[in-house]
Amino acid sequence: MAQKLDVTAPAERRKQLPAIGRGAYNKRLGMITVIATFGGLLFGYDTGVLNGALTFMSNYFNISPWEEGLITFILLIGAAVGSLLGGKVSDRYGRRPFIIVLAVLFFIGTLGAALSLQYDVLLAFRFILGLAVGGASVTVPVYLAEVAPFEKRGSLVSRNELMIVSGQFLAFLINAIIGNLWGTNPDVWRYMLAVAVLPAFVLFFGMLRMPESPRWLVSKGCDDEAHTVLKTMRSLDRADAEMAEVRELADQERQESLGSWKEILSTRWTRKLLLIGFGIGIFQQLTGINSMMYYGTQVLEQAGFDRNAALGFNVLNGVASVVPMIVALYIINRVSRRSMMLTGFIGTTTAHIGVGLVGILLPEDNLLRPWLLLVFILAFIAMMQATIGPLAWLMISEIFPLRMRGLMIGATVLVLWLTNAAVSLVFPPVVAALGFGTFLLFAVLGLFAIVFTGKCLPETGGRSLEDFEESFRTQSV
Repeated sequence: MAQKLDVTAPAERRKQLPAIGRGAYNKRLGMITVIATFGGLLFGYDTGVLNGALTFMSNYFNISPWEEGLITFILLIGAAVGSLLGGKVSDRYGRRPFIIVLAVLFFIGTLGAALSLQYDVLLAFRFILGLAVGGASVTVPVYLAEVAPFEKRGSLVSRNELMIVSGQFLAFLINAIIGNLWGTNPDVWRYMLAVAVLPAFVLFFGMLRMPESPRWLVSKGCDDEAHTVLKTMRSLDRADAEMAEVRELADQERQESLGSWKEILSTRWTRKLLLIGFGIGIFQQLTGINSMMYYGTQVLEQAGFDRNAALGFNVLNGVASVVPMIVALYIINRVSRRSMMLTGFIGTTTAHIGVGLVGILLPEDNLLRPWLLLVFILAFIAMMQATIGPLAWLMISEIFPLRMRGLMIGATVLVLWLTNAAVSLVFPPVVAALGFGTFLLFAVLGLFAIVFTGKCLPETGGRSLEDFEESFRTQSV
């Protein structure tokens, strides 16, 4: 028998939700988070591995600087395509089965790239890896946001970003170890790439035992199955209360026929949310964080370190990502999302100004110059990964309504990846033209990001996904 629909106002009902409590269901939720975030680990490793491997690949294939850049660029274009298709596919067929398919793509792309004997073949498999990276960047945060209770959603979803930066850190560390041990071997880059096969196995076999998102099941009319899944991750009273809230919003969206691009673009509040999502994605990438993740070794060489020192110090970039991210997981549910994001953009913009001024004003033969640049670069990365990094992916997974969540996130992450690709493509020639003045350009873009955050960003912290949707819908009518 269908349960009676609870029509209590969402904000009021949220206050009445039973406490999460303690039980075996918390361990179940933790295991789901660990397994799903291996998609983030693969995302991070496959985007970070070139930062150290690219030089060896260039020597092996005897390619030009433009062709070097294409190895990075082709993955990012694949990620853009994968994010757009991934949102739509996961909306139609489910979050869990799509993540399983992504694990297969990670395996094929990794193994194919590591075994490539020709440059063109390498690019083809890097594109396949990009499809997997883009699909994971859309689907894993949504899956986590939809299974998490609102009290823990910030930290659980942000664990995916922790796994992303951990994957990048592992890539830097493994590259440094393998490069120093077997750097004279022309095939050394293959070993660096092949390491990612292992987490692909974990993701595939792990997700076979994980449940589908209960909120996705409700969106497809599978209420009984959704309720059964939710009870494995909540106490019985809490599962019943959340189901009432999810059902109400799903029924309302069905009545409004929300779920297609026509409805999204013709409805004022959904159109506004889409533009906010675009802004979050664009400004996150315009910090230039991924330029440091892809070209960090080269930047450190330009700062004045020799190649071996740059390769070693580049590992600090990974440390400066992981440690602040752990701090972010602790505080992200305790502070305002908007305030934390605003603090992040102010901090990264300040660090950019420091890098730019030191790089321009101090002569290259100044002994302090490389060390001061390293300090400001690490400060930029630390501030970015403690605030903007996790918050951007978290808020993108939170702000969109249930029936069109995958579609709108897919479009948003498409814009994010295209911005990433554009910045990564122009970064080397802009640095060649402007030197460390490039970071002053990033600082100017940071000022626009500060204005956007202060004026446009909604607050999503401390609220269920349904509560935020209902209040934003009401305020925007």
